[in-house]
Amino acid sequence: MSNRSGKSFFACALMAVLAPTLLFAQSQDSRPAPSADADKEAPTGRQIMEWVDDRDDGDNGISDLKMTLIDKRGKERIRKMRSMTRDRGEDRLSLIFFLSPADVKNTGFLNHDYDDADRDDDQWLYLPALKKTKRIAGGDKSGSFMGSDFSYADMSTPPLDRYAYTLMQETDVDGVPVWQIEAIPNAKESKETGYTKSIVFVRKDNNVVIRSVIWLKKGKRLKYMNVDQLEKIEDIWVPTEITMSTRKGKKTLHKTRIQTSNVKFNQPLTADMFSIRRLEKGI
Repeated sequence: MSNRSGKSFFACALMAVLAPTLLFAQSQDSRPAPSADADKEAPTGRQIMEWVDDRDDGDNGISDLKMTLIDKRGKERIRKMRSMTRDRGEDRLSLIFFLSPADVKNTGFLNHDYDDADRDDDQWLYLPALKKTKRIAGGDKSGSFMGSDFSYADMSTPPLDRYAYTLMQETDVDGVPVWQIEAIPNAKESKETGYTKSIVFVRKDNNVVIRSVIWLKKGKRLKYMNVDQLEKIEDIWVPTEITMSTRKGKKTLHKTRIQTSNVKFNQPLTADMFSIRRLEKGI
């Protein structure tokens, strides 16, 4: 089982939903979660993110997803998907198929998420209406994933070394003790994601990222990710509901809610299933 889920402050939660995701879960480790008390001094931001990164997030996972797109007037559009994920060494392979509505049915997304900090992830989007597979170039990864508030970059978990982490304070979210950490991307990561800074909130009891605020380069906008529901499934912490909203000032421009169900791990998934051929074949 891979321990890569924490490499992106909000993607670790997102990927727990989208590709266990995703982004997004963290499972309970065989040892107690580290704490500042255990070390007798406050840990560094980097140490905390390493603890998040070191957690086991399950393998060979399948789940059903419901993605609700909410515009600024409150109008909703619902999309249903099925997600599969498999670890290949330290790399992660994921495949998502859209089941409904009709205008996106059979659309597929394939992601090869590499652990190597010097290697860019590979992503492909299959468009059934055109019977064409599009490779997502690095310059396009800041774009919206299928009309949602998540970007293509959010679908991967970048290595820890692409960020500088600073522990800001110990606080709480809804009464739960957390570490508040600032994450600054390096130039390469900022160019690819379109993000300039993030603040992430990590639960101290289980090292799960439950909230983040992301600064975007363009448009003076902020993105807010919140884990609304967290459940333990097969001893793995899975965010079963996540909301990402895009705001400018006090105005919410758009919001995306992702709910997951029927989560199963240790399924008979082989590496050759995560190929362009399978992407174009469909579910």
